[in-house]
Amino acid sequence: MAEPIIVAKSADAPVVMLPRLANRHGCITGATGTGKTVTLQVLAEAFSRLGTPVFMADVKGDLSGISQAAQNSPKLQERLDKLGLPEPRWGACPVTFWDVFGEQGHPVRATVSDMGPLLLASMLELNDTQEGVLNVVFSVADDEGMLILDMKDLRAMLQSVAERAAELRPRYGNVSAASVGAIQRSLLRLETQGADLFFGEPMFDVHDMLRVDAGGQGMVNILAADKLMQAPRLYAVFLLWMLADIYETLPEVGDLDRPKLVFFFDEAHLIFSDAPKALLEKVEQVVRLVRSKGVGVYFVTQNPADIPDTVLGQLGNRVQHALRAFTPRDQKAVRVAAETMRPNPALDITAAITELGVGEALISMLDEKGRPGVTQRAWMAAPGSRIGPATDAERQALRQASLLGGKYDKPIDRESAYELLQKRAESAAAQKAEDGAGRPGQPSRSQQNADDGMLGAVNDFLFGSTGPRGGRREGAVQSVAKSMMRQAANKLIRGVLGSLVSRR
Repeated sequence: MAEPIIVAKSADAPVVMLPRLANRHGCITGATGTGKTVTLQVLAEAFSRLGTPVFMADVKGDLSGISQAAQNSPKLQERLDKLGLPEPRWGACPVTFWDVFGEQGHPVRATVSDMGPLLLASMLELNDTQEGVLNVVFSVADDEGMLILDMKDLRAMLQSVAERAAELRPRYGNVSAASVGAIQRSLLRLETQGADLFFGEPMFDVHDMLRVDAGGQGMVNILAADKLMQAPRLYAVFLLWMLADIYETLPEVGDLDRPKLVFFFDEAHLIFSDAPKALLEKVEQVVRLVRSKGVGVYFVTQNPADIPDTVLGQLGNRVQHALRAFTPRDQKAVRVAAETMRPNPALDITAAITELGVGEALISMLDEKGRPGVTQRAWMAAPGSRIGPATDAERQALRQASLLGGKYDKPIDRESAYELLQKRAESAAAQKAEDGAGRPGQPSRSQQNADDGMLGAVNDFLFGSTGPRGGRREGAVQSVAKSMMRQAANKLIRGVLGSLVSRR
């Protein structure tokens, strides 16, 4: 059984998290500058030392310091002594850096097909009609064996479906050129945000996050998200795709003595901001069900109100840092935050939220029976790794030492929808050119066939043809000749007979 994680110290005793209940999820909330990032680092470091891999998005670049060992200082030691906090276990965590753009870590890619029409439609901010057209594109690709791996594949499929709209309408429904054009414009906007680097192969393998080092310490996977944050919709959908991919990939394991993987979603409000209902339902479903996969999910944001109630109700472990109440709206947010915590008769939670210092928090962890613990006011423990960012040289050295560079750093562009449709178009163009040009000085094949057909018809008309049963059909010339012969014979017969008659 894994030992409890000491996350803080109250006036009475240490505040601990039970590792076997860490897959009941949680949240870390508080205003900017109140200590959320350090709290996240403390928890990530603790899970890593238990042998649990961690994934976290590094929005400001501060979390990369977990890859470097910290050293005690007089100021830190004074704080530890004053608050009665335990001395940290000094040392770095094994870290793998990732980056959607491939600049500060190994590239993270997904195929368009794996993303699926629901998440892609949300990323493109499509309406219902445009989402329906996107579903048609995916259905046509599946039925015709076309792989949609990257952006050029998707563009090629959109163009193909638009050109064949009349042909596809009886089976798939109407596909309007206006809807296709709107999707193409949304793709262009997304490409300017760097999405073309995200879609492609080799696709990210979830199992590459579930690694431990030689000493059994869990790998800390850090996603460089400072640039990704400039495209909030891409950031949100990417994180949801990764969580959904983990849910679909990992087997059921039930409750373990420690989680198999822990996710930290920083700036979580971006995931839920203006998200369509279908997407929110998917988030709720994944968060609710991924627990049985041994995965814990922790949302980091300023206020619990940023998280929908259906998701917030699934978060058992809570750390609430200070909130500032300068406006009526802020005061309402404080009351809402206080209502999400389990009451403590000896503590005015609403007042305490506005009085907390930096590094101080209100904490409610699940107890042995899985019940939310009484909210306690406590000082957070200090991490044993560096607080602050790693240098560029330190980051580069870790990336070069990683064994995953050969797998992900070089993109792969295999034959898919774009190439197949291009071949189809070239083949059609070549056939058309052959039909239209032919050999110099000679009619084209189609013209020759047409001429042959016309000459054959004239020949049959004039001179006759063989019937379907082998009988000979007479032509116009033969018919006219026979008619003239009959007329001449009739005249001769009448003349002879008349002569004979007249002679009588």
